[in-house]
Amino acid sequence: MILGWLLAILIAGGIVAWPLARLHPLLSRSIALLAVTLDLVLVLYLAARDFGDGNTGTGWHQELDWNWIPQFGIHFHFGLDGLSLLLVLLTLFLAVVAVVVSWDDITTAVGFYHFNLLLIVAGILGVLLSLDLFLFYFSWELMLVPMYFLISIWGRERRVYAAIKFFLFTQLSGLLMLIALLALYFAHYRSTGIYTFEYQDLLGTQLSPQAAMWIMLGFLAAFAVKLPIFPFHTWLPDACSEASAATNLILASLMAVSAAYAMIRFLLPLFPDAVHTISPIMIVLAVIGILYSAILAFSQTNLMRLIAYASIGHLGFVMLGIFAGNALALRGAVMTIIAHAISIGALFLVAGSIEKRVHSREIESIGGLWDTVPRLSGVALVFALAALGLPGLGDFIGEFLILIGTYQAHIAVAAVAACGVLAATFYALRFVQCAFQGPNHHSWQLPDLAPREALILGVLMVVLLWLGLYPQPVFETLGQAANHAPALWR
Repeated sequence: MILGWLLAILIAGGIVAWPLARLHPLLSRSIALLAVTLDLVLVLYLAARDFGDGNTGTGWHQELDWNWIPQFGIHFHFGLDGLSLLLVLLTLFLAVVAVVVSWDDITTAVGFYHFNLLLIVAGILGVLLSLDLFLFYFSWELMLVPMYFLISIWGRERRVYAAIKFFLFTQLSGLLMLIALLALYFAHYRSTGIYTFEYQDLLGTQLSPQAAMWIMLGFLAAFAVKLPIFPFHTWLPDACSEASAATNLILASLMAVSAAYAMIRFLLPLFPDAVHTISPIMIVLAVIGILYSAILAFSQTNLMRLIAYASIGHLGFVMLGIFAGNALALRGAVMTIIAHAISIGALFLVAGSIEKRVHSREIESIGGLWDTVPRLSGVALVFALAALGLPGLGDFIGEFLILIGTYQAHIAVAAVAACGVLAATFYALRFVQCAFQGPNHHSWQLPDLAPREALILGVLMVVLLWLGLYPQPVFETLGQAANHAPALWR
C-alpha cells in the first residue's frame, strides 16, 4: 500500500493546499512541503528496508496490483525495483527543493501554484512506478496541464507563447504514443486473445518487424520530445527562458528523468529488435545534440537559455548511453540522469538567485558579481564545473562510463562525443567569467546567499560530490533492475 500512498499523499496535499492559501499562503506552502517530505521519508524507509545490507532479492521489491477496469484489462499496477527507486528518490528530493525555493518567490495564486506542483510530482511518480501501460500513459499526460499553468501564470513576459509551444510539442507527441499503445494492445489481443495493458504480458507480444518499428517510433516520439533530444528540443530553451527558477527545476530536471526512464523501462525491453535497427540513427542524433547544444549554449546571452542548452547537451549523453547497446554505457546513462538533474537544476536555482538580486537574466548586463556576492559566485563555479564534467563530481562518473561503454561498441562515435565534453568547458567558463568575474561596472551592492539559499545549494553540492566520489551504492541499487530486463545490463 505504500506505493499507492505516495500518490495519494501528493494529490490530497495539492487539493488541501489550494483553498488553504485563502486563509494564509504559509498554510499552503507548509502543506506542500509536508506532502513531499512525507513521501520522501516513506521511500527512504522502503530503501532502508528492502535495499539495505546488500539485499538484492528477486522480483519487484514493492508491488501494488488492483483491478481498475477489468473488462479492458486495465490494472492499477505499481512496482518498485532498483532503477525506479533511485529515480523516485531523486524526484522527491528535488520536489522538496522546489517547494523550499519557491517559498518566497511565488506570491500570487499561491494555493493554485502548489496544487499544480504537487500534481506534476504525482504524475512523475506515476510514470516511474507504473507497470500497466494505460496507467503509465495516464500519468504521462497528467504532467502536461499543470506544467502549462506553471509556465503561463508564473512566467515572464513571453510566458504564454512558451507555454503553448510546450503544450503543442508534448501533446502531439503524446497522441502518437497513445496510437502506438493501442496498436500494441490490439496486436497482443490478436496473438493471445487477451486484452491487457500489463507490462510483463506485453513484453512477449509477437509483432512483425514493420509493426514493431512503427509502434516503437510512436513511443519514441513522445519520449524524445519530452526528454528532449535534437531536433525536438526547441521548446525547452523558450520555456526555460520564461519560466521561474523552481519551474525550470521541474521542467528540465524531473521531466527529463521521466522520459529517460521510460526509454529504459519500456522502449528497450518491448521493442529490442526495432531499437537495435534504429540505434545508429539515434546515436548520430545524440552526438549532434551534444555538439550543437554546446555551440548554442556558448552563444547565449540569457542565463536560463544557456543552462537549457547545457541541459540538452547532457541529455544527448543520456541518449548515447541508452542506444549504445552496452551495459556499461547504460549504467552511465542512469548516473548522468541523476547527476544532470541535480547540477542543471542547481544552475537554474543559481540563475534565479542572480535574477532576484540584479533583476536581469542577461549575462552581459551582470558582470563583476564575485566581489559583492562571493558565496553565490563560488557556488555557481562549483555547479558550472559539474556541468562540464569535472572529475570528483557526479556528472563526470556518468559521462565517463558512457564514453567508455560507447568506445567498446563505436570508437569513432566515442571520440566525437568526447569533443562535447571539451566544448562544455567553453560555455561553462564563459558563464562564470561574464557573470562573476571582471570589474564591478554596475557598482553592485547586493546581499549574498541567504541561509535558506545556502542550505539548499550546499545540500545539492554535497550530493554531487558524494555521487562523484562514492557512486557504488547507486550502482548496487541499480543492479536490482537486472531482475526484470537482464539483457539490458549484460
